[in-house]
Amino acid sequence: MALNRFRHLESSISARTALGGAFTAAMLLLYTPLWALDTIARSALVLDQTSGTVLLAKNEQMAIPPASMSKLMTLNMLFEALQDGRVSLETEFSVSAKASKKGGSKMFLREGERVSVENLIKGIIVHSGNDACIVVAENLAGSEADFARIMTARAEKLGMANSTFANATGWPDPYQRMSAADLVMLANRLMTQFPEYYGFFQEKTFTWAKITQNNRNPLLNLIGGADGLKTGHTEEAGYGLVGSARQGDRRVILMISGLASTSARAREGERLMNWAFRQFSQTTLIKAQKKITEVPVWLGQNDSVGLVAKTDIEALVPYSEKDDVKLSITYTGPLNAPVQKGAQVAELKVEIKGLATASYPLFTDADVAKSGIIKRLRTSLDVVYDLINEPTK
Repeated sequence: MALNRFRHLESSISARTALGGAFTAAMLLLYTPLWALDTIARSALVLDQTSGTVLLAKNEQMAIPPASMSKLMTLNMLFEALQDGRVSLETEFSVSAKASKKGGSKMFLREGERVSVENLIKGIIVHSGNDACIVVAENLAGSEADFARIMTARAEKLGMANSTFANATGWPDPYQRMSAADLVMLANRLMTQFPEYYGFFQEKTFTWAKITQNNRNPLLNLIGGADGLKTGHTEEAGYGLVGSARQGDRRVILMISGLASTSARAREGERLMNWAFRQFSQTTLIKAQKKITEVPVWLGQNDSVGLVAKTDIEALVPYSEKDDVKLSITYTGPLNAPVQKGAQVAELKVEIKGLATASYPLFTDADVAKSGIIKRLRTSLDVVYDLINEPTK
């Protein structure tokens, strides 16, 4: 009878739990994965940017001395000024005595000279110039101390929960702290919000004052598609790297810190980047508008309606788990006629070991009008018959 028929269909849908594949919600830093890979880095984070999947995390929320990796925040402030129209790439900033005398890595700026914003960007990225950072800070905020306060406030608004700044350079200071999660979040922001300036990160050399220096990022010479971002080193922090590479339709961002040498940093960065690309595959599980299943409709001209996803459902699938995934569809039914095409009525849930359960909305693929009076009467009689003849428990 009609009521039993609906119950049977609902049960058969809920039993479809092994369609294969996995989907991970594209949200940054949502969970900690369970993959059995370790790293010698003191803290680390590897993110598949395309899907938002965290592939590896180690002490990722720990506030650590970021060294020159914090120059990414200085660049963020400069890119925001460019985007807002406060400055242009041709704008020239003046060099103070403080900037010209700053030690550590340098662009070799001279007191009193004027340098374009574009050259300062190159000097910060390629030369890791402390002098260039101070020039930017002083010309945007009046002083480096004020600039550091503005950076700290801005980081908080951006959701960088473990970042505080005492300077624009990453110079050692107890208040200069960032986490791996914050640095990866910041790297993601730089490439997605400022694509017109992100290309500077892949420049391998830059010449200023007749001195040519090489980009310290080892991934630019080791990984296909590598195009950023920044290294860092102090005695307290060890050797660190925020790196990114794009291969095919995928992009991976990583951060490692606390390495013992430049060679260890290069080896570990290359190892983790290769692992991220070679052990996971971006897979389309369900094509947009392709019928997945049908759900029952109560008192409709048709007894059921199809369910579809409006966009392709894609997942980053680890090769080790590709045959061990679970998929289920949940809904409240049967649906009451009339049903409109495109109504969100169900949810697709995908589970895969080591990843957070992901949910995706499903929609009806057709209109279903109310049935005629004769069918409605017949259905009502069927229900009454079922109730009368239902065995007493």
